[in-house]
Amino acid sequence: MSKSVAKIKNIKLINIRQILKYKQMKLRALILDDEEPARNIIKHYLSAFENIEICGEYADGFTGAKEINNLKPDLIFLDIQMPKLTGFEVLEIIDYKPIIIFSTAYDQFAIKAFEANAVDYLLKPYSKERFNQAVNKAIEKFQSNEKNDNQIKTLIEDSDQNAEILERFAVKSGNKIHILEVNDIIFIESSDDYTIIHTNKDQFVKEKTMKYFESHLDNNKFIRIHRSYIVNVSEIASIEQYEKESYLVHLKNNKQLKASNSGYKILKQKFF
Repeated sequence: MSKSVAKIKNIKLINIRQILKYKQMKLRALILDDEEPARNIIKHYLSAFENIEICGEYADGFTGAKEINNLKPDLIFLDIQMPKLTGFEVLEIIDYKPIIIFSTAYDQFAIKAFEANAVDYLLKPYSKERFNQAVNKAIEKFQSNEKNDNQIKTLIEDSDQNAEILERFAVKSGNKIHILEVNDIIFIESSDDYTIIHTNKDQFVKEKTMKYFESHLDNNKFIRIHRSYIVNVSEIASIEQYEKESYLVHLKNNKQLKASNSGYKILKQKFF
């Protein structure tokens, strides 16, 4: 047997092995959408893909996030606007980082901001052909073993820039997920790349910057009084001068926070 013939046979053998491996692989998909008709369409279209099995479907982000961490699917069909947690909040708190296909009625112009992150989207209503295109892209990505962590991180960062004023958000404590109302916040403390959210009941660590909270909390209710603190002004009991260029803010729960001169001026200008 010549070397060229042997080489061709080896290539064919490798290709056959790849095909067999592909046929044997089962890509596990989870559907997270609050609309039952939307979930049914995805299930119907997915029935044509023999190598994809559905491991769960959920109607709210809170339950979906917990089950993503439990089931560890390879692929998620994710709505953006959902009860309890938005799609982006789900991405932020899940430990496991799967492939993401958005299935959403979210504004098309906002969606374009996410296209560059190699995570596909389906803008409702979508055709079967468009659905197949997105799924085939996900299968190729699954086969390549490409990591999704950086893409999901970029998605979260992009969503932060487009987020509206916060009314509530999700935090994790161990394996538990909590929904915090912003009115329950007493103050927020800076801790390197994280922040510590202080409430009357507990403290929670959040992987967000002080700049994020400063931009996305109502500045009529929350003031950044120091590079290390954002305070809920309704929790302030009194303020006293501490040094020439700094002040002490006394809270109703007897905590004391430092305020810079500029922070004090903002407080004085707005509330005193």
